[in-house]
Amino acid sequence: MGRVVSSVDNAPIESFWSTMPRELLNRHDWNSRTELASAMFEWIEGIYNPRHRHTSLGHLSPVEYEALHTRAAIAA
Repeated sequence: MGRVVSSVDNAPIESFWSTMPRELLNRHDWNSRTELASAMFEWIEGIYNPRHRHTSLGHLSPVEYEALHTRAAIAA
């Protein structure tokens, strides 16, 4: 992460919020907040985290990055 108020500080979350409407929110009509919240959770945990690559993680998905570092910590 960059310093506070630097352009690097907000880049990862801005990328996330630009992707979610394009891939999820703008594609459906939601009948309730509960239905929307459930769909958002499923999208984040089922699609975004396992699949989307992030430059801040060396072009790995969060799941791959975490698994890599968990294996390294266990091996040490």
